[in-house]
Amino acid sequence: MAENREKKPTDYTGLIIAAILVPVLLLFMYFGNEDLGMTVFIGLGAVMVAIRIRWDLRRQLWFWETIGFVLVLHIPFFYFVRIPPAWFHSVAMLPIVIPDCLLAVGIIRVVEKFHERNSRHGAPV
Repeated sequence: MAENREKKPTDYTGLIIAAILVPVLLLFMYFGNEDLGMTVFIGLGAVMVAIRIRWDLRRQLWFWETIGFVLVLHIPFFYFVRIPPAWFHSVAMLPIVIPDCLLAVGIIRVVEKFHERNSRHGAPV
């Protein structure tokens, strides 16, 4: 019975996100700003997970514009919230990462609904 199951390709999303985020963190560490680097690491990671959740929209220009808007909203977070490296533990970061990711997915969903509504009424999007 196990032979009848269709094999899905391996999802390397976590590895790709880590490959993008680790150099960013190392750059901040090199310049001696490890706490800002950790904050950027966590914020960008949450946005990247949100991108992966809605990856089916990647061919839509408005999707990438919305991601840019979400990243701009993170700039105050990067400057006003500093996460010391001693705090960095996967379980301890969940109260920060989960709402951040859900907020990004929610913003994408609101914009998607707006575009769906406009396309149904024949208005140019």
